[in-house]
Amino acid sequence: MQQMVSHYQARKRNKAFAVMTILAILISIAFIISMNTGYIRLSPSDLLMTLIGSGTDKQNLILFEFRLPRIVISLLIGAGLAVSGCIIQGISRNALAEPGILGINAGAGLMVMLFISFYPSTSAAPVFLLPVLALLGASVTAALIFALSYKRHKGLSPTRIILTGIAVAAGMSAAMIVLTLKLSPDKYQFVATWLAGSIWGTNWKFVLSLLPWIAILLPYVFYKARVMNVLNLGEELAKGLGAPVAKEQLKLLGAAVGLAASCVAVSGGIGFVGLIGPHLARRLVGPKHEMLLPTSALAGALLVIVADTIGRWIMQPSEIPTGIVVAVIGAPYFLYLLARSKA
Repeated sequence: MQQMVSHYQARKRNKAFAVMTILAILISIAFIISMNTGYIRLSPSDLLMTLIGSGTDKQNLILFEFRLPRIVISLLIGAGLAVSGCIIQGISRNALAEPGILGINAGAGLMVMLFISFYPSTSAAPVFLLPVLALLGASVTAALIFALSYKRHKGLSPTRIILTGIAVAAGMSAAMIVLTLKLSPDKYQFVATWLAGSIWGTNWKFVLSLLPWIAILLPYVFYKARVMNVLNLGEELAKGLGAPVAKEQLKLLGAAVGLAASCVAVSGGIGFVGLIGPHLARRLVGPKHEMLLPTSALAGALLVIVADTIGRWIMQPSEIPTGIVVAVIGAPYFLYLLARSKA
C-alpha cells in the first residue's frame, strides 16, 4: 500500500515538473516574440546581432532600453500577482479571492496616485520609493478588509471577504476619480493610463525597484508551502495539528500584500492575474502548494507577457494597456467561476 502511495506521489510530482517545463518553454517563446513586437520591427537576425553586441545604436536603444526592461517587468509582475492571489485564496479558502477583486490593488494604487500627483518626477529616488508607498496603502486596505470580514469564533468568512473587498475597492476607486478631477491634463492622461493597467515603468530603474521584493518574498512563500497545506485543512483542524494559525496567516498575508503592492507600483491596476494564474495552476498540478505556488508564478508570468505583447501588437502604432487585455480574458472567467460557486 505504501509503495502504491509513493508511486502515485511520484507520478503527480513528475506531472507537475512536466507542466512547469512546458510553461517555461511557452514563456521563452513569448519572450522572443515580444522582443520583436513593436512599431519598429526587428527581424530575428537583427535581434540576434543586437543581443551579441553587433547591432546598431538604434537597435540597441530599442531592445535594451525599451523592450527588454518592459518584458522583464511583465514577467516579474505576472509571477508576483499570481502568487499573491494564490496566498490569498489559500488563507481565505475562497477560490474567487485575489488582490484586484479584494481592493488591495486599489489601496496600493491610491497611494501611488497621490505620490505621482504631487511628485511627478521619475528620478531614481521616487522610483524606489513607489513600492514602499504602495505597500503602505495595500497594508492599510488589507487590514481594513480582513478586520471587517473577521467574525469572532468563526474566523474569516469567504463570502464576507469578497463582498467587503468589492465595497472597499469601490470606495478607493471613487476616491481616485475625485483626485483625478484636480489633476492637470498631462498628469490626468498619465494617471488614466496607469489606472487601466499599463506597464509604464519601461527602464531598468523600475526593474531594480521591483526585483528585490520578488526575489525575497517569492522564496519565502515557497518555503511556507507546507504551512499553507495545513491551513487549507481549516482553522480548527490546523490548530489541532499544532499550527499557530493566526501568526502564520498574518505572515502569509503580509507576503501577499507586499507582492501585490510592489507589482502595482510599476504596473498600474492590472487585475485578474491573481485569479487566473492560481486557478490554471490548480487544474494542472493539483492543490498541493509545493507545486501549486511555482506553477502559479509561471502561469501568471506567461499571462502578463502574452497580454502585454498583444496590447503592443494589435493596434500599432498605438497600444492597448495590458490591464485591459487581461480584463478581457479575466472578467468572463471570473463570472464563470462565480456562477459555479456555491457561496
